[in-house]
Amino acid sequence: MTTQHDVTLGWVEDYTTLLLQAVDRLTDDELGARSALPGWSRRQLLAHIGFNAEALRRLLHWAASGDTTPMYASKEQRAAEIAEGAAWEPAQLRQFVQESAASLATDVAELEEPHWRNEVVTAQGRTVPASEIIWLRAREVCIHVVDLHTGLVFADLPLDFCSRLVTEICALRSKRRDGPQLRLVTAEGHPAGATDGAGTQVTVTGDVNSLACWLSGRGPGSLEHGLGQDLPTIPAWI
Repeated sequence: MTTQHDVTLGWVEDYTTLLLQAVDRLTDDELGARSALPGWSRRQLLAHIGFNAEALRRLLHWAASGDTTPMYASKEQRAAEIAEGAAWEPAQLRQFVQESAASLATDVAELEEPHWRNEVVTAQGRTVPASEIIWLRAREVCIHVVDLHTGLVFADLPLDFCSRLVTEICALRSKRRDGPQLRLVTAEGHPAGATDGAGTQVTVTGDVNSLACWLSGRGPGSLEHGLGQDLPTIPAWI
């Protein structure tokens, strides 16, 4: 029987492959161009993806050994790594993205079943079972392969992935209460999520993939979210 772990791992594998294929198609000049993520170049994005793999490997080590090895020692470390990787020669950056992804896949395959239940702490300070590491990587490769702006859009992502992403973002926004109060509804009129927040509740209607695109900050000026309506301003997700 296929488990949620298997499904999520499949997303990681499939979208890592698509990401690496996209990187291979980019010329060196294109590698230095802007990504679809506001304020980020493709170089910065790829450096982040590579160092994210290394950070998640530290969490896998934590789960396997019991040694506390956080994703990052500090926010400054994360920023410095991205800046460092973005300055590498294209060949070095490409190799790093490929090798870090392969090393992460090896560590995932080698983690013994009982260790997936051990708790680790994410970069946002959430205590989660190690099995959540797979979702964290799926989130990175699925969203950022779109951010590379090489042809894939949010509409191409799996519906179940986008539904889970909407649920997660709604929970985080509700916990922080730093944005508007939202009610999310599919085009068919089914509830898709809601957030606690300030002011009168605003209803946003659209397909789940478009809602995920907008909630994650990929909207006007970045990627076409397809919601076709005036939308409230929302703060950064993470």
